[in-house]
Amino acid sequence: MIEELEYNTERDRLIIPEYGRHIQKMIDHAIATEDDEERNKIAKAIIGVMGNLNPHLRDVSDFQHKLWDQLFIMSDFKLDVESPYPKPSKEVLQERPDALEYPQNFPKYRFYGNNIKRMIDAALKFEEGDLKTALEFNIANHMKKSYLNWNKDTVEDKVIYKHLYELSDGKINLAEEEGELTQAESLMRSTKRYSKATTSKKNQRNNNRGRKRY
Repeated sequence: MIEELEYNTERDRLIIPEYGRHIQKMIDHAIATEDDEERNKIAKAIIGVMGNLNPHLRDVSDFQHKLWDQLFIMSDFKLDVESPYPKPSKEVLQERPDALEYPQNFPKYRFYGNNIKRMIDAALKFEEGDLKTALEFNIANHMKKSYLNWNKDTVEDKVIYKHLYELSDGKINLAEEEGELTQAESLMRSTKRYSKATTSKKNQRNNNRGRKRY
């Protein structure tokens, strides 16, 4: 009896461990089955068991497609059965993914955040006109607010215009436009109002802790 014990170190590696050893053995049995009709029946039975192991995913789109793909993957693409979906390719599965593009960072103006650069790039795609100008001034106001939150001091509009000019690679120059940014006091007042409202809600939640609820 001791001689029949199996240790994980002596077993084959599980390709998708979430399904467990028994599913893997069922797939190995299907691969070893020589009769085509019987092998197809076993494959469909395995798909049914795999679906029962994930009942919460039954309503997910392409759930059956995913199960069939996983079946072929766990068989190391050795299982020869008729599938209702295109069979996945081992070469495609083993391909290295494309390198991710990391967001551009601007250490010199870190207090603006990376989203400002995305907003500037979006504004540059707009057609020339009042709408584009209004968007550029809104971006500048947001930059001014971010600057004040970081610096906690006053800042002249020409400083914001200069930073915006640099971040847009010289394509946005509000210094030549007629208009002014929102006053620093108004920008900071809205920030403080939001901060007080958030603090008030937190205090209210803390005060309600421990109270009986009916």
